[in-house]
Amino acid sequence: METVELFKQYLEQLFAGKRTGARELLFDAHDRGFGADRLLSNIIWPAMEQIDKLHRDGHITAIVEHMATRINRMVADQLHSVLNRRPKDGRRIVVFCGADEAGELGAQISSDLFEADGWSVWFVGAGIANDDALRFLGDITPDVLLIYGSLPPEVPGVRKLIALIREVGVCENMQIMVCGGVYGRVEELAEEIKADLCAKNIREAMVLAEKYPDRIPREDAPEPGRRRKRKRKVQNPRVGELRRELGIEESLEQEDSDEMEVDADVEEEIPTPAAVGEE
Repeated sequence: METVELFKQYLEQLFAGKRTGARELLFDAHDRGFGADRLLSNIIWPAMEQIDKLHRDGHITAIVEHMATRINRMVADQLHSVLNRRPKDGRRIVVFCGADEAGELGAQISSDLFEADGWSVWFVGAGIANDDALRFLGDITPDVLLIYGSLPPEVPGVRKLIALIREVGVCENMQIMVCGGVYGRVEELAEEIKADLCAKNIREAMVLAEKYPDRIPREDAPEPGRRRKRKRKVQNPRVGELRRELGIEESLEQEDSDEMEVDADVEEEIPTPAAVGEE
């Protein structure tokens, strides 16, 4: 059976609320040679996204969405037990997610597939205070922090978490990747919140994690033609407290130590490309 036909039949089972039929359909496919990783990434994951989209667009009721989501997660849980796993290879990833069923399921599938690929995985979930998140990251020292499927109201909090991670200096070489959900629908959002990597789905997330193991810090370059305010610095005592608590050495330079930027009254014009060299 082709993947497209299998996906279509699986959705029919989900929307009809047929738990046994959905499970047997995918496990029959597994017995015929469809690997559990392939079923998770090519059937379960797209089904999760399709359920969410149809519900947001008003094409299915809340009852159907709840029922289909829970059946989909039940099948995902059972496929976890038959995944082929590579030996652990030293790579480490921490996974956070949005506070909804789709976010939780997407993060769970991501955790399962990264773990099967040899990563050590810490699946934390949602609702973690920023200070607690920094302490945990400082203890684990992961190579990647994956934030999956935040809800739109949660995005400002993710922006603050990323800014705090970079300002405090915990896990300086850690890649921060956002994936799925609102990040897959709004392409420029990842850049706005200063994430290092952005993936639309789990397959892309795994490729990016493999392709870019080392973080390259983003430059905060202003757009040509816009006015930029020069910044002055004031001390942020909380950053210093977190650095000391995490055992991170203070910078010897004043501009890098315990500071946050605030706007000054002086502005300068950012030249457009055409204006450069005209004087």
